[in-house]
Amino acid sequence: MSELNTAEAPGNKQRVVILGGGTAGWMTAAALVRLLPHACTVRLVESAEIGIVGVGEATLPHLRAFVESLGIDEADFMRATHATFKLGIDFRDFGKIGDSYIHPFGDFGRELNGVDFHHYWLRMRAAGRQDDLFDYSVANVMAASKRFAPPSTDPGSLLSAYGYAYQFDATLFGPYLRAYAEKRGARRTEGKVVNVEVNPETGDLAALRMESGERVEGDLFVDCSGFISLLLGRTLGEEWEDWSHWLPCDRAVALPCTSPPGPIEPYTRATAMEAGWRWRIPLQHRVGNGYVYSSSHISDDAAADALVASVEGRPMADPRVLKFRAGRRRRSWVKNVVAVGLASGFLEPLESTSIYLVQAAITQLVELFPSGRVEEADRREYNRLVDLEYDRIRDFLILHYHATTRDDSSFWNHVRTMEVPDSLAEKMELFRHAGRVAKYTQGLFLQPSWIAVYVGQGIVPHGWDQRAEAARPDRLGAAMDSLRREIQQAVASLPDHREFIARRNAAVSETS
Repeated sequence: MSELNTAEAPGNKQRVVILGGGTAGWMTAAALVRLLPHACTVRLVESAEIGIVGVGEATLPHLRAFVESLGIDEADFMRATHATFKLGIDFRDFGKIGDSYIHPFGDFGRELNGVDFHHYWLRMRAAGRQDDLFDYSVANVMAASKRFAPPSTDPGSLLSAYGYAYQFDATLFGPYLRAYAEKRGARRTEGKVVNVEVNPETGDLAALRMESGERVEGDLFVDCSGFISLLLGRTLGEEWEDWSHWLPCDRAVALPCTSPPGPIEPYTRATAMEAGWRWRIPLQHRVGNGYVYSSSHISDDAAADALVASVEGRPMADPRVLKFRAGRRRRSWVKNVVAVGLASGFLEPLESTSIYLVQAAITQLVELFPSGRVEEADRREYNRLVDLEYDRIRDFLILHYHATTRDDSSFWNHVRTMEVPDSLAEKMELFRHAGRVAKYTQGLFLQPSWIAVYVGQGIVPHGWDQRAEAARPDRLGAAMDSLRREIQQAVASLPDHREFIARRNAAVSETS
């Protein structure tokens, strides 16, 4: 199949111009030169004088498929970006102060007779059983013990029921992909854009006018210019849909620090704070820290002070404040401009979705890539799918704030009592009533993720699937005890996370 990726088809290629580098720009360039070399040429325009956001260091398991699709060796990529493995997100103090749970990248228990495991757990809990649902997640137990190994390829093994993601240095990821893309034909142009030329008859973009006087012409333009959204927002005037009334955090202060000695956690930590939450992301060479907050509830200086006071290592830089707003463009593909990343929309990094949204946009662009003139049907489908991703993630993020009993600050009082989208209110009611999770086949965060946050933050259903009543309580309890022991024993046989990474790096060094 490798020959299919490099063969060139006859006819003219689409001239794709990407505005902006960073993660979004170079991910797009890398995907296009790898997957559509026969259909397009790729030219990326960026200015070294314009900084990138570059604090998104945690990802979701979907990125593994992207790396694999590019033919990149995982071990080489991880060593180059100082990456660690990620089995989930450890949420602390969200439901109430003192509570914690891990949103694991894997299933809970085993399905029995077509009924999901959590229904059996709910039934036994109502009968007085005191065990924790999270003890039946392999990914959760592995993360808590700071162990790691790739999932088993045997579908019958307990160690096949989880996935993993990466935690890496975002400032190294873009350059890594740049080298990859340029090696495969992508052209980079350094400089500032001073004017965007629009065809007066069609409304399509025609060219970017550079400060040097050069005109960069294209057939399809990809806007990766970040929050500025120079092409889709400023030039084409596509409206912004503001979601700050549901997601009021509008700033973050970021601060890297040295790594403490000892184990490396194979998970990201999110700790609720007075006016938002704090992230902690362990890499091989340092720890990324940040405080995402609402500027209406705390000042920048107070947020920075709170972050500095909380870090476990020695600060490696001064705190850096970033400003943003939650929401998205009403359309992400207009005329011959496709927005990817922050130019399309922004949802805070509570569930590490930023790079996933870039990847999802690229995937749809590749699948709907025009063979000639851009068709309106393709634009509509692209916008439908992108909107669906944003809307589902929006609801999931709101759940983390709204499902709380905290009343210790004005911020938590606001998010606890605010009205939420009807789509989320319906999902919450469905789960409260009988432990059912709204099912869908498109969009991020499927059943195990919703269950983790519902139960982790204290939303325990009144009922459950009545088919779970068919099992005899004594046999069901014994089976649950056996499953929990099997998980503990299986995880205990796995290597320490830091040790596994060290062995991987050593193996790469030997072969390079």
